[in-house]
Amino acid sequence: MEDAIRKADVLIEALPYIKKFHKKVIVIKYGGSILGDENIRNGVLEDIVFLNFMGLRPILVHGGGPNISERMRAQGKKTEFVDGMRVTDEETLKLVEEELLVLNELIVKELVELGAKVIGLNGKENDLIQVEKKKSKVDIGLVGKIKGINTQLLNEELKKDKVVVVLPMGRGKDKKTYNINADEVAASIAANMQAEKFVLLTNVKGIMRNAEDSNSFISTLTEQEASGLIENEIIQQGMIPKVTACVEALDGGVKKTHIIDARTPHGLLLEIFTDEGIGTEIIK
Repeated sequence: MEDAIRKADVLIEALPYIKKFHKKVIVIKYGGSILGDENIRNGVLEDIVFLNFMGLRPILVHGGGPNISERMRAQGKKTEFVDGMRVTDEETLKLVEEELLVLNELIVKELVELGAKVIGLNGKENDLIQVEKKKSKVDIGLVGKIKGINTQLLNEELKKDKVVVVLPMGRGKDKKTYNINADEVAASIAANMQAEKFVLLTNVKGIMRNAEDSNSFISTLTEQEASGLIENEIIQQGMIPKVTACVEALDGGVKKTHIIDARTPHGLLLEIFTDEGIGTEIIK
């Protein structure tokens, strides 16, 4: 009986959030090694289906970096990065798209098995993600900078109560296909859709003042504080593009951004539907 009452208490705690976020867009970025772990992926996708049935409108943007790098290694092709972006020639682009399509189909299939209505979208089709070639200090090839998002297409699918799963590629006015950083795609979609929330799923607890000290976890940051932590090299390496994506989303009008650990069971639900949350939220 006590266990049942506890469960009811949890539902009652979630009620104000369910009402507040009903029919609101939430953009979730999911990629890296945690995408390849079947148990973690199943938990994340369960949470997304729950959000969908609770009346939220989730858009999932996925990467596929480790899968792509593994495929390139298997084919004896060298992987090069400049400023966190994969140098992409035409052969690499073909491999990138093939791997992203496999992942997109897998995620769509698993969401359908969990009972959701789902659509997988390739960013290069239907003008979903419009890009131009990204400029860099050295030529990084077919890497795109986002110029526009087809929000009408996304809204049409969300209004059918579908979970939308987007793979990060785009097309330029030159009719060429471009590879795009998935964090950038997710932040841009969140801003253009005026999302209520933008959530980045990672394999760390959130932002720490000291990576060696578990007690240095930061639960809430403002944009200015986050920028200061980057300048002072407290936020480093792979966390920098994630924090930058959160700041870009906030500047574009997103209400709140979150960096959470996908390995925490039902972390997505805990962050959105509880008073405490589990990750780092970055706010205006």
